[in-house]
Amino acid sequence: MMLDNARVFATAIYIGCVVIALICALWIHDKLLTIIAIIIEIGALIWYSLSYIPFARRMVSELMIRLCDTEL
Repeated sequence: MMLDNARVFATAIYIGCVVIALICALWIHDKLLTIIAIIIEIGALIWYSLSYIPFARRMVSELMIRLCDTEL
C-alpha cells in the first residue's frame, strides 16, 4: 500500500528524510540539518496518514489554502 499512487510521493519523501536525518546526525553531526529533516519527515508521515482517511487530504489542502490566502 505504500507504493499506491496516492501515497508514493509521501512515502518517498518520508524514506528520503529518514536517510537524510540519519546521515546528518551520525555522519555530518549537524544539528540544524537533522532537525529540519525530522520536521519534514513528520510532515510527510502526517500527509501519508491522511491518505487513509477519505477526503482528509483535500480538506487539509483547502483549509491551508484558506488560512494562507490573504487579500489586500
